Amino acid sequence: MSDESSPWLVVGLGNPGGEYAGNRHNIGFMVADLLAERIGGKFKAHKARAQVLEGRIGPPGPANRRIVLAKPQSFMNLSGGPVNALKDFYKVPVERIVAVHDELDIDYATLRVKIGGGDNGHNGLKSMTKAFGAEYHRVRCGIGRPPGRMQVADFVLKDFSSTERKDLDWFVDRAADAVECLVLEGLERAQSSYNS
Repeated sequence: MSDESSPWLVVGLGNPGGEYAGNRHNIGFMVADLLAERIGGKFKAHKARAQVLEGRIGPPGPANRRIVLAKPQSFMNLSGGPVNALKDFYKVPVERIVAVHDELDIDYATLRVKIGGGDNGHNGLKSMTKAFGAEYHRVRCGIGRPPGRMQVADFVLKDFSSTERKDLDWFVDRAADAVECLVLEGLERAQSSYNS
């Protein structure tokens, strides 16, 4: 089981580079950016090919938790390498890793928190599972299925629609709350509060 002194590693999945910033596939980065804002820190480049921020979340005192926020700077399908390097660098057990990612099989703006399971065709998760196994936590941010005959790859690499953007800040805020709840209060509480 995990050593209480080890930090949690919260990984927002996305693709690096300005041209991808508003894509559906980058909601993990958006959530990581909001968590960084809440912690009051700035991401810095790490030798593991990731942007990293170390901080604490939760109330002052013994109840708060050390967290390492990360945005891998490889492309999505190669996320496992940087995350595995950070896991080893910070000595984080797999069950203290949280991947925040887009999820096609859930309606837009719906969240699901879980541990373990398959990758559902998500290349970022596939890469992480290959690197260190599947028993990490996931905060799955629903983006819905592509309309009509649009290819999945085209859909995830498009920006959120103007209709979706009306709720995007609320959605990202709620996903960040779910991450904090998971780290501070555990999986069951996060599931009962945020799984809809």
